[in-house]
Amino acid sequence: MTTITQPRPATGKNAPPAHGATLFNRLCAVCLTLFALMWLVPFFWAIATSLRSDASITQKPTSPFAGGWSLNAYSYAWNTYPIGTWYLNSLVISVLAVIFTVAFCSMAGFALAFLRYRGRTAVLALVAAGLMLPSEALVLPQFIEYRSLHLLGTFWALVLPSIAAPISVFVFRSFFAGIPVALIEAARIDGAGWWRIYARVCMPLCRPALSTVAILTFITTWNSFLWPLLVLSQTKSQTVPVGLASLLSNTNIQYAEVMASSVLGFLPLIAVFLVFQRQIVQGVTTTGIK
Repeated sequence: MTTITQPRPATGKNAPPAHGATLFNRLCAVCLTLFALMWLVPFFWAIATSLRSDASITQKPTSPFAGGWSLNAYSYAWNTYPIGTWYLNSLVISVLAVIFTVAFCSMAGFALAFLRYRGRTAVLALVAAGLMLPSEALVLPQFIEYRSLHLLGTFWALVLPSIAAPISVFVFRSFFAGIPVALIEAARIDGAGWWRIYARVCMPLCRPALSTVAILTFITTWNSFLWPLLVLSQTKSQTVPVGLASLLSNTNIQYAEVMASSVLGFLPLIAVFLVFQRQIVQGVTTTGIK
């Protein structure tokens, strides 16, 4: 007599994924696709417009393939406008901002994580209050301050305000707080001072946080527009965003040249993000900043 054995339902590790988890994964994929399209469509439109002629853009503005594509707008924009100078200015300002921000914010985060002193809670609350204060509210006080210091029109007027970054302080503090206290106590027992612990023990361990702060500071400084517009008055000392905005002040806007200049302006940021995206994700996940 033949006995038919019914298959047992899969349990434990062999169990298939739940139906709800599958729907959630599909929903996440759809949302990510929509967000990607929201970013990629304007990017593609800017590139397509920069490759067209002004006549074809005027006749058929909604057809990205009308009139053919060429690189004439890029050569005209590069030879007509001081884009190379704007690149150099933005690069110098962004690199200086990264160096000083990493140095000062890492020291502040180290002090808030390990040092015990009177008023530490008040300092931490003051740094947290800086997160809730919009940067636009600081424009007038900063302008008066730097005018009294005779720093208007110089690169230092752009570098110094970017050093006071509360979010960078919290990134370093969160990472330093995750370092085992036993490691710090062992260094103290061996006779190491706080400066040596900071430089020899903690900083080599916080490379993910360091790279995250450096990349985000570089991108933020490169994209800054309002403060450089108020501080830098000469054309040769302007940054890329301010220089690109000045191209729109003419009565006859050359759309292909403007789009070509814009593409040349954000290509370095895309290159930086594509090269260092793994460090950004690793730094954010390691520090626990959400």
